[in-house]
Amino acid sequence: MLSIEGYRVSPELIEMVRSGAWDPAHHEADRQSRDALAARGYWQAFQKVKTAVSKVLVGKNPGAIARTDHREWYRELFEPCVVSGLIPASARAGYRDDAVYLRKSRYVPPRWETVRDAMTALFDLLEAEPESSVRAVLGHWLFGYIHPYPDGNGRMARFLMNVLLASGGYPWTVVRVEDRAEYLQALDRASIDVDAKPFASFSAERVRWSLKKTKRSLRA
Repeated sequence: MLSIEGYRVSPELIEMVRSGAWDPAHHEADRQSRDALAARGYWQAFQKVKTAVSKVLVGKNPGAIARTDHREWYRELFEPCVVSGLIPASARAGYRDDAVYLRKSRYVPPRWETVRDAMTALFDLLEAEPESSVRAVLGHWLFGYIHPYPDGNGRMARFLMNVLLASGGYPWTVVRVEDRAEYLQALDRASIDVDAKPFASFSAERVRWSLKKTKRSLRA
């Protein structure tokens, strides 16, 4: 067995991936392995994001922290998939170098040649913005708008949002599965119609829900 910081990947899984026999679309066991790899990657990335939040809580500029740390979040997010052989190590090396298309959306992200400059402009904007709530909404939306990576952009955008929210003293905020349709529709309105109000309202409601949940936990 090959250990990935506590998650164990069997040689059989690695061989199946290498040989092309691994088929999560049609085999339940393979699907469970894929989900386990994704969950482990999320956990590893989450540890790095918590470190970024701790830097923000002692007064560091959240935009500057996100600029320097976000690549490490991405590397951790997909490390288990690299170790298993599911994706090549080069997939974690940097921003995308090809076109991407989003399922269930009419929005088409910018050409890959523009991504590097767009990300620089995004972090410049986040570093200069004084209001934490504005940073969080714009950072989340624009990260997804640029779509800098081949995969994992939604998870990365939500990590970024929470690092930016931390500077305003807001609790960790999640997008629940049952909110997914409204969430994606609001992002489409922002990206296609250039109307960020629905996404701002959606984000504010999720933060309020998290605040209420945090207060209930503290009283318990």
